[in-house]
Amino acid sequence: MEQPGASTRLTGAVQDLASHVVSALRSGDHTGVLPAAVTAAGDDTLGLAAVRVLGADALLPGVALGKPTDADDLAVFEQAVRAFPPAPDAAPTTRWSHWAMRRLVSADSAAGGADGDEPSTAWLDVAPWQVLTHQLAVLAALAVPAVPGGESGVFRAAARRPVDVARGFVRAVRRRDWHQAAAAGRWLTLLPDVPDTLGLERGLEFVELMGGTDPRVDLHLRAARLLCAGAPV
Repeated sequence: MEQPGASTRLTGAVQDLASHVVSALRSGDHTGVLPAAVTAAGDDTLGLAAVRVLGADALLPGVALGKPTDADDLAVFEQAVRAFPPAPDAAPTTRWSHWAMRRLVSADSAAGGADGDEPSTAWLDVAPWQVLTHQLAVLAALAVPAVPGGESGVFRAAARRPVDVARGFVRAVRRRDWHQAAAAGRWLTLLPDVPDTLGLERGLEFVELMGGTDPRVDLHLRAARLLCAGAPV
């Protein structure tokens, strides 16, 4: 049974980890991010759980710089992957997040190995646009340019529905859901055929103004800026 306050502690640890990642993105120093964040959490299990929740974005600074992953960061990342495998009845988003982490481990470590075939994206193809945007926000760490092996199935599913993602972005802004808006905006910087009338750049500026103090919002916005600038994220 989950201890009282455990969820709150995990939320705080994820926010702190996101702050570490954002700081690394700002400074350009991609080394030692995860060991420092886990130590700061004061509990290794809690720190590793935070890495698992943040997913592939935990290694975003190194990926964004196009440099090999720092060995200490990769070791912590691998620990999180091993410690929190998806349950047999895990949600599709959980399976996809784990798959994305395994793909990064596989790219940097012979001990990693691929996670087999991609999970299905069938649920995204039939999801109403509101649900689609929510699910893509959960999987925003997959909103990166194609890596060796090609684009993910989640990217391909999103690319088939750019207008729906744009609608979701506008809805999130209107609802003042800054995290979902930033995550949807991150996807939109990559997708083809995004309507010019959306005004994505101005929209991202507004999200930053209103919600940029949240580390996870800031992380998605910085990733979006890097994608717009053509950085090797």
